[in-house]
Amino acid sequence: MTEQEINAIVSQQRTFFNSGTTLPLSYRRNALKKLATTVKKYETEIAAALKEDLGKSSFESYMCETGLVLSEISYMLKHLSKFARKQRVKTPLSQFHSCSFKQPSPRGVTLIMSPSNYPFMLTIDPLVDALAAGNTVIVKPSAYSPVVETVISKIITECFAPEYVAFVTGGRAENTCLLRAKFDHIFFTGSQTVGKEVMRNAAEHLTPVTLELGGKSPCIVAADADIELAARRIVFGKFLNCGQTCVAPDYIYCDKSIKDKLIEAVSRQIKAQFGEEPLDNPDYGKIINRKHFDRICGLIDAAKVVHGGKTDSSRLKIEPTVMDGVTFDDAVMGEEIFGPVLPVLTYTDLNSAIVEIQSRPHPLALYIFTRRKTTSDTILTRCGFGGGCINDTIIHLATSEMGFGGFGESGMGSYHGKDGFMTFSHLKSIVDKKTWIDLPMRYQPYTLQNAKLVRFFLK
Repeated sequence: MTEQEINAIVSQQRTFFNSGTTLPLSYRRNALKKLATTVKKYETEIAAALKEDLGKSSFESYMCETGLVLSEISYMLKHLSKFARKQRVKTPLSQFHSCSFKQPSPRGVTLIMSPSNYPFMLTIDPLVDALAAGNTVIVKPSAYSPVVETVISKIITECFAPEYVAFVTGGRAENTCLLRAKFDHIFFTGSQTVGKEVMRNAAEHLTPVTLELGGKSPCIVAADADIELAARRIVFGKFLNCGQTCVAPDYIYCDKSIKDKLIEAVSRQIKAQFGEEPLDNPDYGKIINRKHFDRICGLIDAAKVVHGGKTDSSRLKIEPTVMDGVTFDDAVMGEEIFGPVLPVLTYTDLNSAIVEIQSRPHPLALYIFTRRKTTSDTILTRCGFGGGCINDTIIHLATSEMGFGGFGESGMGSYHGKDGFMTFSHLKSIVDKKTWIDLPMRYQPYTLQNAKLVRFFLK
């Protein structure tokens, strides 16, 4: 699309939003129900598209993408009335007689830009939240997942008129044109590099942004952890979608005394979950494109590989790979891996490990494996990160009851459930003052008696 065409869509949507059509809850509910019905209608096509773009199995496609979207829609339909109602708050005695409340209202014309690793879920989930809050939306998915992009386009076109929800395809040129336009909110999921560009452009219009980025999410395994269970759950979280998950454990940071046992357990779990030849496992996916395949391969130090390491460039596949003897100076620790490579680092003192983590950019997620509540409480209290789990990985993002988002370098803002509704809403603070009485103390001329009254009320 050209910049002129994009600006025309934005203008169309602004006119439509200003008409008030999206404000009634009945309109929002109908939109969400129609979206749910259409997603179910195209469920098979969605799975096939995810298989084509990322090699995902139909089981994984539903568990991690389609099912989560349908769950978010169901949750929003169930709670929409509660989220949208006025929220009464206490009014100070000095404002007698009046009532105070906060009123959620939609932000207006919004932009959602999504990545290629979970192209369906990370496009439609925030769309659900934006529609529930009463906004119009322009959706711009990643060009790196073209087959999924086609299916999403079909769903959105079938469900919505472009003045309500519009779909924009293309690459960097279209992204640039979109970011030059004036929106009322921008929701971006992707890399930190592009996130900075989004924020720079949004600043030109003072547009608020939600940034869901990434980072090197540590997985701390204490000496007292259940090693077998930890290995099983770490392998699941790390190698799901071939490691192309923003909240995947980026690296293991374990007590030195258990490192060898943990690596052995992780190796056993990789074989148990993916087989002796993972590259031939039809349910084990692939890297999204050649650029990222080459980047990930460049992070593998063959001398430090203790499991896996095989690659297939013709199919863009990389085995689940474990590296030992890694330090924070290694290349694999210099950037978010975003692939099926798991470095193992060790510590001898937990306090020093916490200091090390805190000295680095805040990660999107952090995982702790320990049997001791004091250990997990200490780490949770002292380390800054977006969200995480105790004795598991990644599942914290799979609930609409908690917001999901980053912290510091890993993002700002959150979504899912009520947090998603509020992300795409503005809370208006209102005082409704009654007319039957008007306290005179605030008006001039100021008197000693009124000054005493002011001091009485404001203390």
